[in-house]
Amino acid sequence: MDSAVLLDLLGNENRRRILRLLATKPCYVTEISEYLDVSPKAVIDHLRKLDEAGLVESTTDDQRRKYFRIAQSLRLEVSVSPYGFGAKSAYPAKNSFDMASRCQHLSIEIPDDSGSSSDLADLAGEYGRLQDLDRELSLAQRWVQGRVEDTLAEIDERLGTESDSRFFAAVLDALVETDGTPAAVANEVGAREETVADALHQLADVGVVARDGSADVDHYRIR
Repeated sequence: MDSAVLLDLLGNENRRRILRLLATKPCYVTEISEYLDVSPKAVIDHLRKLDEAGLVESTTDDQRRKYFRIAQSLRLEVSVSPYGFGAKSAYPAKNSFDMASRCQHLSIEIPDDSGSSSDLADLAGEYGRLQDLDRELSLAQRWVQGRVEDTLAEIDERLGTESDSRFFAAVLDALVETDGTPAAVANEVGAREETVADALHQLADVGVVARDGSADVDHYRIR
């Protein structure tokens, strides 16, 4: 789901409160209305919007009373810093997700599920382990974000310019991974070749990179 749509949807406090309530148990409209202290009509309107976004769904019991519940798990992350603003949403990865090959910078002990046990104590223990891991990953995210901002701040200081430090960092990283031509760097960072060439000229002007002018095509390298 588009993160901008989610931000707009969850910007309403009552919709956030509805989701908080539904995270504890399925509820019908009257229950939600009493919990929010708002009219059933307003609750129905909120539920309609949440349903259209795929966040909630409903079922009807034997008394033909409609119960609402959260339809699926979803994670929304928002990042605000002097170097950028971003929001991204993601659904939980499936059990088949290959952590070992996809997360090269992260080491997590993954239990063998081949003989998965239905023992309740084992499941509770696994839940506790995953809760601890979630807290550690949250701390790791904060640490990484801090290091990212420190790195970008140092790039700004060394370049002596108020230009886009994230873009310049990506360009410098691409120089290491490519042959150093503007075309190759542009392909690596996903930008226009003219934009990359201009950035490389700026980096050369401040002495961060050097240009090899012996060939027909310019090649750059980090000094």
